[in-house]
Amino acid sequence: MASVDQVLGQVGEFGRFQKQAFLLLSLLSALFAPIYVGIVFLASTPPHRCRSPGLDELARRCGWSPAEGLNWTLPGLGALGPCHAYDVDWNRSLGCGDPLAGLAPNGSRLPFGPCLHGWVYDTPGSSIVTEFHLVCEESWKVDLLQSSVNVGFFLGSLGIGYIADRFGRKACLLGTSLVSGVSGVLLALAPDYTALLLLRLLQGLVSKGGWTAGYTLITEFVGLGCRRTVAILYQAAYTVGLVLLAGVAFVLPDWRWLQMAVSLPLLPFLLCCWYLPESPRWLLSQKRNTQARKIMEYIAQKNGRLPPADLKKLSLEEDTAGKMAPSFADLFRTPSLRRNTLILMYLWFTSSVVYQGLILHVGATGASLHLDFLYSALMEFPASIIIHVTIDRVGRLYPMALSNLVAGASCFIMVFSPPDLHWLNIAVACVGRMGITIVFQMVCLVNTELYPTFIR
Repeated sequence: MASVDQVLGQVGEFGRFQKQAFLLLSLLSALFAPIYVGIVFLASTPPHRCRSPGLDELARRCGWSPAEGLNWTLPGLGALGPCHAYDVDWNRSLGCGDPLAGLAPNGSRLPFGPCLHGWVYDTPGSSIVTEFHLVCEESWKVDLLQSSVNVGFFLGSLGIGYIADRFGRKACLLGTSLVSGVSGVLLALAPDYTALLLLRLLQGLVSKGGWTAGYTLITEFVGLGCRRTVAILYQAAYTVGLVLLAGVAFVLPDWRWLQMAVSLPLLPFLLCCWYLPESPRWLLSQKRNTQARKIMEYIAQKNGRLPPADLKKLSLEEDTAGKMAPSFADLFRTPSLRRNTLILMYLWFTSSVVYQGLILHVGATGASLHLDFLYSALMEFPASIIIHVTIDRVGRLYPMALSNLVAGASCFIMVFSPPDLHWLNIAVACVGRMGITIVFQMVCLVNTELYPTFIR
C-alpha cells in the first residue's frame, strides 16, 4: 500500500502544481486581513466637535480661523470632550472680540449641552463613523460591528468545518469565498447601520472557515517535508495582506471605496479556484479512491513526473474502516482528542482576543494610524521566521508558552504606560503583537497535526 506522502515524494512534494496552488490560495489568505481587522480603517474615529450653524455663520462674519472658532465652542471642556458644547443661542447679535462676554460674565459658567446639530469631523476622507455619526452616545455601535464579525467566526466554525469535512475542501472554499466576496461588495453599498451589521455578521460566518479551508487544502497538497514551511508561508501571506491594507487605506480614505477595493478581488479568485482539484487525502477518507488516484496522476503530470507504479494501491496513512462521516462529537471521542480539543479551543480564544485587542489598541491610540498599523503588521514577519527556525529544533510547546508570556507581559505593561509616551506604547504593542502572532500561527499548525484527516 502506498500512502499519499509516499506518492507525493515521487511525483513532487512541492513542484509546479503545488507552487501554483500555493500562490493562488495565498491570495485568499491575504484577502482575509481586511475582513479580520479592516475595521481599524473602515470605522476610524477622527477628531470631531459639535456642529453649530449659528457659530459657523458668526465665524464667517468675523473672519475667524478654525482654531479661533473652536476656542469659542469648546474652551475648557475637559472630560466632556467633543460630545458637548456651550448651550447658547449663537444667532443672537454677538461681537467678534469676545462673543461670550455678552452671554455671561465668565464663559466657563455657561451651561453645557449635547450636540444638537451633528458633528464636524477633522478628516480628509470618510469612515463608517463619520457617515453614520457613530460617536458619543452612539460610539458603542462601532464595537458592535466588530463583535458581529467575531460572533460570525464562532457560529461559522460550528458549521463550516463540518461542511469542509463532509462535502470537501474545494466545495467549502468556493462557497465561502463566493459569499464573502458578494457580502463584501454589498457592504460597500450598505444604506444604513443595520445592513452593515448584518453583512459583517455574514462575512464572519464564512470568511474564517474559507481561510481555514484554504489552509487545510494547501497543507494536504504538499509533501511531508514541505508541509510546515508551506503552512507558515500561508500565514505570512495574511501578513502581506495587512501591509497592503495599510497602503490601500492610505490611498483610498473613503471607506466605501476601500471596502470595494478589498472585496472585488475575491470574485476572480473564484474562477481560478474552480480549476483546483479536491484534496486527495479527503477523497481517500471518503473511499473515493479512483478520484484520488486521478488527481495524483494530474499532480505528477503538472510536475513533469511519471506516476509511480504502485499508485493503484494508494491509501490513507490513517486507519479508516469505512467511509468517514465526521461529526462534532468526533472532537471529544477519545481522552486524547478531548484534551487536545479543549486546550486548542482555549488557545484559539485567548490568542484571538489578545491579537485583535492589540490591533484595535493601535488603531484607537495611534497618532499616525496608517504608519502605526504598518509598524505593528511588520512584526508578524519576524514571528514567522522565529517559528520556522525553532519549530524543528525546539518543538511547539516551549515557543508557544514563551510567546504567550511575552504577549501577556506586553498587555500588562501597556496598562501602566503613560499615554503621552506614544513611542513606548507602540513599541510594547509591537512586541506583544509578535508574541501573540507566534501563538496564533503555532496553534494553526498544531491543529492540522493533531487531528486525523476526516475531522481536520
